[in-house]
Amino acid sequence: MKQLSVVIITHNEEVNIPRCIHSVKDLVDEILIVDSFSTDRTVEICNAYGCKVISHQFEGYGQQKQFGVEQAGNDWILSLDADEVVTDELKQEIRTLLQKEPIPHGGYQIPFSLFYMGRILRYSGTGNEFHLRLFDRTRGRFTVVKVHEGVEVNGPIGTLKGKIIHYSYRDLVHHLQKINTYTTQAAEGYTAHERRFSKAWVAFKFPVSFFIFYIIKLGILDGYPGFLWSFFAAFYGSVKVAKTIEMQENK
Repeated sequence: MKQLSVVIITHNEEVNIPRCIHSVKDLVDEILIVDSFSTDRTVEICNAYGCKVISHQFEGYGQQKQFGVEQAGNDWILSLDADEVVTDELKQEIRTLLQKEPIPHGGYQIPFSLFYMGRILRYSGTGNEFHLRLFDRTRGRFTVVKVHEGVEVNGPIGTLKGKIIHYSYRDLVHHLQKINTYTTQAAEGYTAHERRFSKAWVAFKFPVSFFIFYIIKLGILDGYPGFLWSFFAAFYGSVKVAKTIEMQENK
């Protein structure tokens, strides 16, 4: 059976990290935490769980996660964010997979569900989300980007059925804070690559995106949480474009 390392990057995640670690502590041989100098109890909690903790200056999500992958003790990696939880179904599926010789693919994408405002969203553009998180580091690595990083693997990839539950937002204030952070990072990336937008698109993008999330992707069926998720998803897109325009004008 192949041994598995879980790699988690953290910064001030004392609220989320116990739930994340608890979901994988009976699955893996090593839990590696790459912490970007948290000022809360994150490191203390991770040490109490017996995790290996490395402090490393944050340079970007892709860079930070790839650094952790390179420090891990095993070639097979499960990459998690601190606000994610591995379901029991997924754990059993991974155990079975790691017993195979050889393991059929160099990487596996995993379905995600979003826990938002007290419930798991079934629609709203979140019901069919997959991310490649389980992989052999000798055949794959993280892309080096500031935000929306991913894993690229040489050769075909597989797909698992068990899910990861994403507890991304504590409340609406936290959601807005994340939007502010991520739109700035996305705008910096667009500006660096000289991607340009018209100012008219700032106005049109919001209603177009809201219609897609709320009507076409059936956010309306998720009730009030679905409405707010669709609203903030559309808002995110417009703010990202507006910040890009502002940065380019101020260069």
